[in-house]
Amino acid sequence: MALRPASIIGKALSLEAVTAVRFMTEGAIIQLPQWLETPAGRYLLAWEQRHLDQAVADVFGYHALQLGLPELAGLRANRMPHRWLAVEAPPSQVTGLLAAASATSCLAPDAGADAGPQAESADAAGEPAALTLHCHFDALPFDAASLDLVVLPHSLELARDPHLTLREVERVLVPEGRVIILGFNPASLWGLRQRLGRLRRGLGLGTERDLFLPRAGEFIGYRRLRDWLHLLSFEVESGRFGCYIPPVTSAQWLARFGWMEGAGDRWWPPFGALYYIVAVKRLRGMRLVGLVRDELSLKAVTAPAPVAATQRRAEREAFATDTENG
Repeated sequence: MALRPASIIGKALSLEAVTAVRFMTEGAIIQLPQWLETPAGRYLLAWEQRHLDQAVADVFGYHALQLGLPELAGLRANRMPHRWLAVEAPPSQVTGLLAAASATSCLAPDAGADAGPQAESADAAGEPAALTLHCHFDALPFDAASLDLVVLPHSLELARDPHLTLREVERVLVPEGRVIILGFNPASLWGLRQRLGRLRRGLGLGTERDLFLPRAGEFIGYRRLRDWLHLLSFEVESGRFGCYIPPVTSAQWLARFGWMEGAGDRWWPPFGALYYIVAVKRLRGMRLVGLVRDELSLKAVTAPAPVAATQRRAEREAFATDTENG
C-alpha cells in the first residue's frame, strides 16, 4: 500500500478541521445566546431593555422573578427587595452570564431548587451580585400566590410546554400580580424571513444560514397569546410592538433603517418583529349557575314557615275554640 505524503495528510487534516469549525459555528450562531451577539441581536436587546425598564419601574411588591435570558437585565429598574433570575440550563453553563443580569435577591434555604453560582462581591451600588436559580419553568420552586411580578423574555417560545409554563406562572402569582411576556412576532418581516428559511431547509434547497433568527423555539402570535392569557383569567393591561426594520445583519444597514421605527409605530404597528404584553392576574368572583342555583331556589320555597306565623295561627285556633265554647 502506497504511503501518502505528509503534506497531503496535513492538508486533509486542515480541511477537516476547518469543516468541523465551520459546522460548529453554523450550529451555534442559530442558538439564542450566540445570536444575541450579532448586530441584530444587540439591536433587539437594546429595544427590549429600554421598554422593560419602563414596564417594571412602577410595579410594586416584594418578590419578582425573571425566567430565562440572563443577557437581559429585565428587573434592574424594579425596586422589589427580592428578585430572582431562573434558568433551565445547568449552573455551569450560565456562570459567565451572571454579570449581564442586574436583578438581585437572596434565595431562601428551603426554596427547593438548585442554586447556581453566586458571586460574593458587591457592585458599585453596594448590592450583591445576581443569584441564579436552576429549575424547570413548568415546575417553579415557589409557593402558590407568592410572587408579585414575573418576566418572561422569550421563555414561552423556548419552553418544553408553553401552556404548562404559563399555567405555572399563573399559579405562583398573587391576585393582581403582573406578568410581562416578550416574544417574536410571526406576522413581521423577521418572521417571514424565518419561515422562508425553514421552508427552503425543509425542501433541501438551503442551509441553516438561511435562518435569520435562532433555530430553537416556535413563535407565538400576539392574538394567540392574548387568548391563552384570557383563559387563565389574566387581563391584558398593555401591549406594544417594536423593531420594524428589515431583517438585515450588518450594523451599518441597521442604522440606515432606523427611521422605520418611528414610521412603524404610526403606520404599521402590528407588524413589528417583537412584542411585549403586560397582563394582570384577576381573581374572579363566584357566581351560582345551573343546578346549584335551582336547588337553592327549591330549598327556599319548601322552607318551614317562620315562628311568628306559626304563633299567629295557634292564637287564631285558640280564639275560635273559645268562641264556640262561650
